[in-house]
Amino acid sequence: MRERKLFPVGTYALGTVSLRYSQPYPTVAPCNRGWTAPERLSQAHSGRGPTPGGRGRAPGDLGAELPSSLPAAPGLLQVVKQCVRVPVFVMIRPRGGDFLYSDREVEVMKADIRLAKLHGADGLVFGALTEDGRIDTELCTALLAVCRPLPVTFHRAFDMVHDPLVALETLISLGFERVLTSGCDSSALEGLSLIKRLAEQAKGRIVVVPGGGITERNLQRILEGSTASEFHCSARSARDSGMKFRNPNVAMGASFSAPEYSIKVADVAKVRTLNAIAKNIL
Repeated sequence: MRERKLFPVGTYALGTVSLRYSQPYPTVAPCNRGWTAPERLSQAHSGRGPTPGGRGRAPGDLGAELPSSLPAAPGLLQVVKQCVRVPVFVMIRPRGGDFLYSDREVEVMKADIRLAKLHGADGLVFGALTEDGRIDTELCTALLAVCRPLPVTFHRAFDMVHDPLVALETLISLGFERVLTSGCDSSALEGLSLIKRLAEQAKGRIVVVPGGGITERNLQRILEGSTASEFHCSARSARDSGMKFRNPNVAMGASFSAPEYSIKVADVAKVRTLNAIAKNIL
């Protein structure tokens, strides 16, 4: 019998928890067989919406944010769509590292967008910068054209821009619906003052979504301090691998990778707690 209280997860942006309190959606429910989505199902936006621990709307970012290349997998998207009844957003990210992309990488991004749309994505998430730290308007315009008519979020590439206030206006003019940011700092809590300033500047023209290090311990402070109506968090726990035989001499990744026999999972209890905190504030 598979554990039903933990949702298999993994890397940064695959199936994140995004609570979004706007239109009501049915409660998220696991598949009849329990959660069988691959381990990369990871986080979720949070604002006004349903998550594995509540009701409402919770668009999830489905994609990869790894030190190495990991394109969005159509198989993962199909399984997630079968298992949840909330909008699923797919992250388009051809590799880890910076957000300055080559022509060949742009071809990959466009192909991934088309595949995501073909397999039922409800929205897309990407970001691209120029070498001088500005929004790459030419590339973003081209990618947005491929994404439409689906809604699009600009991810935390925003936190690497030269001037976030100018960058925000650029995203608005391009037509992005959301921007995910930690306030150009190491966490949303540390970047709280900028997140609030961005939200005030946006004036409803774009949704500013705080993300980065958000937990049940700091969520209230971040929501109240930023005036945000949505947020992005991982709500993860570590689960020990079911492997009985373990080879201590081999690691399937770099030395800084997570332990080989520890699996990151989205914790339903954490999602429920976060959902309850948000409901009391929003």
